Amino acid sequence: MTSRIAVIAIDALEPARVAEFWAAALGWQVAEKGDDGVSIAPSDGIGPTIDVLPVPERKTVKNRLHLDLRAHGCSPDEEVARLLALGGRRVDVGQPPDATWTVLADPEGNEFCVLSRSVMWRRGPACPWPRSVVPYAGCPTWRPPRARG
Repeated sequence: MTSRIAVIAIDALEPARVAEFWAAALGWQVAEKGDDGVSIAPSDGIGPTIDVLPVPERKTVKNRLHLDLRAHGCSPDEEVARLLALGGRRVDVGQPPDATWTVLADPEGNEFCVLSRSVMWRRGPACPWPRSVVPYAGCPTWRPPRARG
């Protein structure tokens, strides 16, 4: 037996603002909203959700865990520009000048990266599997896991 990621939790002073950023960045939607936070989820309901939870303090140090994003339907440079327009900002966490990724932060400073290769590069243009099933694996060698009966 193993575990699966169900929820990624992000602490925020302004949960609605951070949730709106991530929903727009990922093309997701708000699933629940209340005094205890905001949950966003993929439209198709496949995969983990993100819960943005209220906390009283600002982020003060570099994340110990972060998300790596791949551009889909555009170049990595175009995706960086889109994320900056949504309210992200460039940050320096000590990455080398020749890094193959771009480090950004959401509106409250939570770091994430945009990788230099697109989803289409990883999946291949003829991959028959939807990106919700094959978010990172390359085609045609990857096969979905068999359902357990």
